[in-house]
Amino acid sequence: MPAVLYVVATPIGNLGDASPRSLEALRAVAVIACEDTRVTRTLLGRFGIQAELATLQKHNERAATAKLMELLRTGRDVALVSDAGTPGVSDPGALLVEEAHRAGVKVVPIPGPSAVAAALSASGFPAPQFFFAGFLPASPPARRKALEALEDGPWPILFYEAPHRIREALADLERRFGPAREVVICRELSKKFEEVARLPLGEARAWLDAAAHREQGEFVLVLAPGVAFERAPAVDPEEVLARLMTKLSPSDAAKLAAQITGAPRNELYRKALARAAPGGK
Repeated sequence: MPAVLYVVATPIGNLGDASPRSLEALRAVAVIACEDTRVTRTLLGRFGIQAELATLQKHNERAATAKLMELLRTGRDVALVSDAGTPGVSDPGALLVEEAHRAGVKVVPIPGPSAVAAALSASGFPAPQFFFAGFLPASPPARRKALEALEDGPWPILFYEAPHRIREALADLERRFGPAREVVICRELSKKFEEVARLPLGEARAWLDAAAHREQGEFVLVLAPGVAFERAPAVDPEEVLARLMTKLSPSDAAKLAAQITGAPRNELYRKALARAAPGGK
């Protein structure tokens, strides 16, 4: 049988979030590729899973990928996991998935926990679109430069941040986006001491100061959209067409009305010709 590469999402904190399907895959595969064998063994031990582990980290990604591809080519199934959450999101593993696709190996994602999705869902910000910025640069100059380069559009922006940089990161966000801009600070998602706080950036450092433990753990920050999302009011294509025809030819009016409203250009052109004909309305 052809081999399968399973991309398996694992809990970001609470081991109760492991799905039956993810555990079934981890039990069935020949090898589990993981970032830190100690972390993955804790998960496997919780559910009584015995498995061969292979380390796949940033510093050995190419060599590890080559070895894992040899296993897949010989028909042995492999599971890819990260230390927590969904693999490939600010974690190594994308190279293995890419090589599997190139080799014709079947890739099966097993969805589940994701810190990005969890934080966004708990933010309360409208999100027909969002931008995931990952980890900001560690050095202050590089971090500020990266923030300046971000397009400030009508969508939430999500960041991962380490505890020893959270205070500086919040200060730089306030400097870049202003003290009134809201942010949701998600700390230790799904873990025992989880906190989710929505507040203006100007109050974020005071929130940290309110409890010493708040500068510990893992953070996801969700920055409010730059412009409040509002659904555009419905536009009547025929009304737009009629107004444009007072200044433009039927062809030009139909073309511009289609661009404004999204209505089919051919249909608008037929209506424009009908309006332009003697006795047309």
